[in-house]
Amino acid sequence: MASRNQNRPPRSPAKKDVPDDIPLDKRRKIAAGRILGPAAGARGRQPFVDVNNRQGVSANDACSTDDSECGTVEFTKEEIDALLSEKLKGKKFDLKGKVDQITDHNKRLKLCIKWFQQIEESHLLEEERLRTALESAEKKCSAIELEMKERADELSSTISGLRNNVASLEEKFTKEESDKLDAMESHKREKDARLAAESLQASLSGDLEKALQEKLAAEKRLASNEDLYKRAQEYNISLQQYNSKLQADLDTTSESLKRVGMEKMTVVENLSTLRGHNKTLQEQLKSLKASLEEAMKQKDSLTNEIKCLREELQQVRNDRDRLTSQVLALTAEMEKLKEFSGKSSIELDSLTVKTNSLEETCSSQREQISMLDHQLTAANEKLKRADLSAFQTRSEYEEQKRYISDLQSRLADAELQITEGEKLRKKLHNTILELKGNIRVFCRVRPLLPDDGVETTVVSYPTSTEALGRGIDLSQSGQKYPFTFDKVFNHEASQQDVFVEISQLVQSALDGYKVCIFAYGQTGSGKTYTMMGRPEAPEQKGLIPRSLEQIFQASQSLQSQGWKYKMQVSMLEIYNETIRDLLSTHRSSGSDIVRTENGVLGKQYTIKHDANGNTHVSDLTIVDVCSIREISSLLQQAAHSRSVGRTQMNEQSSRSHFVFTLRISGINESTEQQVQGVLNLIDLAGSERLSRSGATGDRLKETQAINKSLSCLSDVIFALAKKEDHVPFRNSKLTYLLQPCLGGDSKTLMFVNISPDPSSVNESLCSLRFAARVNACEIGIPRRQTTMRPVDSRLSYG
Repeated sequence: MASRNQNRPPRSPAKKDVPDDIPLDKRRKIAAGRILGPAAGARGRQPFVDVNNRQGVSANDACSTDDSECGTVEFTKEEIDALLSEKLKGKKFDLKGKVDQITDHNKRLKLCIKWFQQIEESHLLEEERLRTALESAEKKCSAIELEMKERADELSSTISGLRNNVASLEEKFTKEESDKLDAMESHKREKDARLAAESLQASLSGDLEKALQEKLAAEKRLASNEDLYKRAQEYNISLQQYNSKLQADLDTTSESLKRVGMEKMTVVENLSTLRGHNKTLQEQLKSLKASLEEAMKQKDSLTNEIKCLREELQQVRNDRDRLTSQVLALTAEMEKLKEFSGKSSIELDSLTVKTNSLEETCSSQREQISMLDHQLTAANEKLKRADLSAFQTRSEYEEQKRYISDLQSRLADAELQITEGEKLRKKLHNTILELKGNIRVFCRVRPLLPDDGVETTVVSYPTSTEALGRGIDLSQSGQKYPFTFDKVFNHEASQQDVFVEISQLVQSALDGYKVCIFAYGQTGSGKTYTMMGRPEAPEQKGLIPRSLEQIFQASQSLQSQGWKYKMQVSMLEIYNETIRDLLSTHRSSGSDIVRTENGVLGKQYTIKHDANGNTHVSDLTIVDVCSIREISSLLQQAAHSRSVGRTQMNEQSSRSHFVFTLRISGINESTEQQVQGVLNLIDLAGSERLSRSGATGDRLKETQAINKSLSCLSDVIFALAKKEDHVPFRNSKLTYLLQPCLGGDSKTLMFVNISPDPSSVNESLCSLRFAARVNACEIGIPRRQTTMRPVDSRLSYG
């Protein structure tokens, strides 16, 4: 081998596959790509030109140098392909030459394997070195971060303390200033109040003097009115005396007239004299009557004047009483003002004392503020120094952060390689499972429901790298039971997460494979939700509607490649070991009407398997569909027709096994290739214990039929696991219908649904054990159904 390399002309730097300036990790990637790149080699393999010439090199020349020189030889992809495809040359009966060629070929193969092992060892060493460097860098970074956090916390605590001190001092200063301003304001208010009181006192004194003067004037008016009244009374008395005197005069005059009448006779002689005297007396009488009338009129006017004077006197008395009350009130107010002025003077003295004390306090506070200003300047200097040290620390932190980001990028590259390796592992694992013919098993755990009445779960998930996403642990009576499946979905997994894992398996139905997916588990564990979902919520659609949407979308996208598909749908249920057509519009019509076990009229459906492993049910309704909307309406019709009942464990418990079948026929007009695929999606009825479900009557018969069919399914799985010659498929219509899926050439996947409720731990343990047995069963290798040699390059990794 060494001589071969020595005889080879040196390569030019421009034609090297791996230049010297490429880093070591990328060289390893390129070297690994040379070994693990059969696809590229398959596209265009060109044998190395010197391989046939090397056949004559002896084994001693191939390894004439030491082991280290042999180990440093690099192999290219073309050399390895040429080495693997090298054929023996020479004469037909030249056995010695052929033995030498075989020996040389084996030694070169050993040298290539040793070189590949050295590359793998260097990869491992480099990965270990990078991991240790990353761990040390992370530790150093964490230590630096802790130290920086501690220093930052100390600085922040110091700064916060200083800021708190400054804030408290500022608050004290503002408080003292506000107290001082309040005292000055109160002093000013007291001064204003005192001035206002003095002005009010002066005004009230003026009002009091005015009131006293008005009182004196009123008393004078009262005295004058009393004098006038007295004079009026005296005048009235004098008038009465004059009237009585006039009456007396009238009486005397009448008496005299009488005497004159009596003496008439005597005075007849003197008649003329007396007549004159009589006329004068009559004139005097008239004048007296006129004067009497005038006196009476004067009396009436005086009486009216007396009434007016009495009214005025009463008004004056009322004014006097009102003024007297005002004088008393003003006197009381004067007394109060005198008391208030005394108190104001006392308060003014106290406020003066307070003002003096506040001025002294303000002077002391000014001194304190000046001292605090000095402290604040010192604290600011400390803060500047702390900021400088923090800047230095931040720069160190940024440097470490850049170093960590570099390590993280390298780690991301390593994780990307691991992810790609995991994808390759899954692909190879699926291929191995297809070649082995194993039934794939996915486990799904439903979340705890409010009706469960508990908050603790009996299910846990291992976190190790090997069992991550594939392992589940069930706890019962303090003992933990571990299980491992192809995939495990926890209670937080959505319908989309579940469908992503089976999407490639569903896609393979379009490629001409028979695919079967069925859900198994106890009642109330979420089987119907997994398969059907909730139609009213688009994000909670189940696997059946999502699978159909994907198939229709993929079939439409393949139309551009010349593919045309025809799809047919059928749906049935197995109820009490009786097949029911869920798409039949007239169950009771037809010539082959029989009475089922529950007394309902229906057709007699028969299950038949042909030589190609295809299953047919006689008289079953098959509907041609062209869109997802048609299938959705058919699913709704089947859901309304399916047998559902209520038990103590489930409000809407499925009382039958639901089987959805989609038959796909595709033809490529350009290549004339035809494919036939079948997609079976099955929702099994849940197993249940009579002690917990409380089933009676029809529910009891349904429970017994469900448990019997599931028991037959368990017997079939045990027989397949033990590879017995006879497998009891015909013991139940369910197992007989699933015979091509369990023992044929179909791609089969089982969902085992379990409940995390502690009261259902026994049923969950039985379901997991059954799923483990199913996962260990080996069935036939999946076979693609085509009518001619496949030309298209579409692959399915379902």
